[in-house]
Amino acid sequence: MTRPITAGVDGSEESLAALGWAAREAVRRGLALRVVHAWRFQPHEALDAGNVDTQARQAREGLAEAVRSVTERYPGLEVTTDVLDGGPAETLVAATADAEMLVLGSRGHGAVVGFLLGSVGQQVLAGATRPVVLVRAGDRASAEAAGREIVVGQQGDPEDSAAALRFAFETAATRGARVRAVRAWTLPPLFSYSPGSLKLLDEAGGLEPYEKKALEEALRPWRERFPDVPVVEHVEMGSAGQVLLSVAGRAQLMVVGRRAHRTAVGARIGSVAHGVLHHADCPVAVVPHH
Repeated sequence: MTRPITAGVDGSEESLAALGWAAREAVRRGLALRVVHAWRFQPHEALDAGNVDTQARQAREGLAEAVRSVTERYPGLEVTTDVLDGGPAETLVAATADAEMLVLGSRGHGAVVGFLLGSVGQQVLAGATRPVVLVRAGDRASAEAAGREIVVGQQGDPEDSAAALRFAFETAATRGARVRAVRAWTLPPLFSYSPGSLKLLDEAGGLEPYEKKALEEALRPWRERFPDVPVVEHVEMGSAGQVLLSVAGRAQLMVVGRRAHRTAVGARIGSVAHGVLHHADCPVAVVPHH
């Protein structure tokens, strides 16, 4: 089944930048674009809006206005629009089921805006079954050129980051870009070493060579699948979030994996994804583990 790229639009500057990003990516990948607006009738606005039909019409008109520039710029792009009745979080999570990816606007450097207000953002990112790309208002097509890289974080065993690596390599292949695969490492407490892990470290020659070998093994199947994509292997000591942000200036897109954590107050994304989302200037793709 061919899935469309889905963009969420709510009229904010950030969501319009996300729409532009989604349209360009749909053209590159040869996919359709679906543009959605999650809408729910607001009774307290009835005096101004008139009634539910008036509010629904206003939502549809706003959505049509948002996509007009896309259809004019990319006349060959298949575009569909939907005004979806329901709360933003649950509606957008449901929309990811049939999407190649979901693209939304993000303010960064603080709370995510638009569709992603407070706990809504956590619910969408933690509940989405497909990659979610967050795009800031200042994003421009020019940032996708001039040798800027697709930066992807790799952690744990190869299967732990397979989905994020696949997304990064697929995106790089469509853009003719280079992948920078980043693996950060820290010194673990001595007592955390098992006899088996100590033997592996000894055979690898120490911690850093061990981490380099782990990254090399994780990348091997994707290098074989995408032989024309140049790759930089980046292994550095430090926290994963800090190391990724240190190379964010090189990136046209940053890709991080996501394993949602369930708590007493609901789902939460990991600290690495959280930090990158709030502080990276480039678009960020959050890819769920499969």
